[in-house]
Amino acid sequence: MNSDTAVSDPYEPKVLAFCCRYCAYTAADLAGSMRLKYAPNVRVVHILCSGKIDTVFLLKAFEDGADAVYVAGCNIGDCHFLQGNLSAIRTVAYTKHLLAEIGLEPERLEFFHVAASEGPLFAQRADEMTERARRLGPNPLRKTMKQRAGGKLAREPDTHSPLPEAKLGRLIRHAERAEELRT
Repeated sequence: MNSDTAVSDPYEPKVLAFCCRYCAYTAADLAGSMRLKYAPNVRVVHILCSGKIDTVFLLKAFEDGADAVYVAGCNIGDCHFLQGNLSAIRTVAYTKHLLAEIGLEPERLEFFHVAASEGPLFAQRADEMTERARRLGPNPLRKTMKQRAGGKLAREPDTHSPLPEAKLGRLIRHAERAEELRT
């Protein structure tokens, strides 16, 4: 096929899933053991508890080019750290508010309850977020990102007007300072 007839690569969303160790990550493992098929676009990040998720982590995921992000934790009342999932729900809600302020769709971020025995539900949520990301289209911040060999998305010099990325950087710095003051 010559370069004149080459078809550009179709858009494939990048979805990041922060999964708690005791429930959602175990469910992801179960989905794999059951050989359930779900969107290969989802990258799972193992965290000790969904309550350890922070606004900075979520904003950085979008800054690094994720099209959709979700946090998956224990069911209400089943958290191994008692109220970690309740904290995560509040963090996700607050971060959705921040995304709306900078012009990114809050629907790009979600919290799901996934118990350890719910491998099929984990697969369903992964597919759901991938389809949501497809419907919303590419993260506008990805236009200023570049894929490196290590898989980390890095910034390219921006020659366009600073749409949400400048605001996002300020929000991340603000969230980092707030986190420092809490500790």
